[in-house]
Amino acid sequence: MTTTNSKEFSLASSIVGQKRRFFRLIGAAAILLLIALYGSGVKAGTTEVIYSLAGDDGGEYTDTDVAIDAEGNLYGTSVLGGDFGGGTVWQVSPVGGGWVHTVLYSFTGGADGGEPYKGVTLDAAGNLYGTAVTGGAGSCEGGCGVTYKLTKSGTTWTQSVIHAFTGEADGSGPGARVAVDNRGNVYGMTPTGGANGLGTIYALHAKSNGSWAFRVIHTFTGGSDGSSGSAGKLLLRGGRIYGAATTGGASGAGVVFELTSTRSGEWGFKTLYSFKGAPDGVFPYGALLFDATGNLYGTTYYGGANDVGTVYRLSPTGVGEWNERVLYSFGTGSDGNSSISNLVFDSSGNLYGTTSEGGSGSGTIFKLARGTLIESIPHSFQGPPDGAFPYAGMVSAGDGTFFGATVHGGDDGEGAIYKFTP
Repeated sequence: MTTTNSKEFSLASSIVGQKRRFFRLIGAAAILLLIALYGSGVKAGTTEVIYSLAGDDGGEYTDTDVAIDAEGNLYGTSVLGGDFGGGTVWQVSPVGGGWVHTVLYSFTGGADGGEPYKGVTLDAAGNLYGTAVTGGAGSCEGGCGVTYKLTKSGTTWTQSVIHAFTGEADGSGPGARVAVDNRGNVYGMTPTGGANGLGTIYALHAKSNGSWAFRVIHTFTGGSDGSSGSAGKLLLRGGRIYGAATTGGASGAGVVFELTSTRSGEWGFKTLYSFKGAPDGVFPYGALLFDATGNLYGTTYYGGANDVGTVYRLSPTGVGEWNERVLYSFGTGSDGNSSISNLVFDSSGNLYGTTSEGGSGSGTIFKLARGTLIESIPHSFQGPPDGAFPYAGMVSAGDGTFFGATVHGGDDGEGAIYKFTP
């Protein structure tokens, strides 16, 4: 779908004679030029649904980030559906000018986990890691969830649980996408469980015998450190871990934090910023993004001037502190609102993300222009057969295009995978 800004040309009523005729000619020429430009492919952006989930064994409700490999294959999860109704891990691959969907694994909802949210992460060998909020073990209703690995051997994928949560000190209900470092260590968050019942940050290390060592590296207290983790993937940079906790902090509106490894092998936790409540941001759900100069960017679900969400930036001061600035406050009406999105840059430094609601009613893709920070809506999701309700952001394909998923929409209303070309 192509969206463009309407162009209007008018003449002042006081222009008479040759001046009126002259400006009419100029206006007509400008209109013809615009038609030629837009007809020849100069567009504000196109959004194409490349695969529509059909429900049942094919999966449904794609509340997932999308991962992409070097061959252009896309990976993600569906919360429901599959052979057993417990959700799926899927691959969508470019084949012959089209796209082919393959279910790599169907969760049973038992010991292997169920209801996988927020997608999977690739390691250097092409294996996939993710979490499921139910199943596994523990005393939680329906199970306390798992962290899992899908190991690739040729065209075959084998699933293994690398940690089953108990709902005790280790946490429960892991719904955040995991991060994997260059040594194969896995990092993630839980929104509940832990010593205080408010979630944990954990690390998993592969041992030589094939088993995995699990360790809690921070337990949220609900105080200045925040609580509940977030749905966003932890960000690894320079031996440190960065992330957001959706709630807690000094004002109860969430925090951005940093974890630093110490010589003793422990992890030191530092709150970089506590959100203050509207007109500041409130409740950061999505993942963080660094720019080339070390600034951090993210979104919040509430807060801002209209209390329907923000895009914010954190800038290091050089003395260990960080300054926060709300770059944009979402509005109402045709604007998007309630972002749960990570952000991505294009090659020109413009920021893109999604809002879970707003626009035409089913969410949007938004753009913040570099420098001016002027916000625009390249695409408003319309619902079937278009996508509907993007609960995650987008991933760059490296060629100027982006891919994402919506939880509803598509041909059957069960979710859609889309391609966005700015």
